[in-house]
Amino acid sequence: MNHYETVFILNPVLSDDQIKETVKKYEDFLVSNGAKMISKENWGLKKLAYPIQHKKSGFYHLFEFTAPGEAINPLEVEFRRDERMMRYLTVSLDKYAVAWAEKRRNRNKEKA
Repeated sequence: MNHYETVFILNPVLSDDQIKETVKKYEDFLVSNGAKMISKENWGLKKLAYPIQHKKSGFYHLFEFTAPGEAINPLEVEFRRDERMMRYLTVSLDKYAVAWAEKRRNRNKEKA
């Protein structure tokens, strides 16, 4: 099982319910493909560095999970098919990135 992080940007015209539904869809998709969710973060509405699809902002979300390598390609195919998705990036984490992500999670828990 490899350790991954996926950041995706959702269309800013979506309602709160549509955003929750979309995030839940991809979380369920990962779990059904053998992934174990470690953390989810909602970064909220953020201004984009450059326009994407004529939009200047988007809703950012981060998933951190462990999954078999063959689960990533189907996830990205689903991202490409979904018109609510503006951008996504999935990266494999090495041991240093895993340690850094854990520190970030702990720091975020302390702030909350």
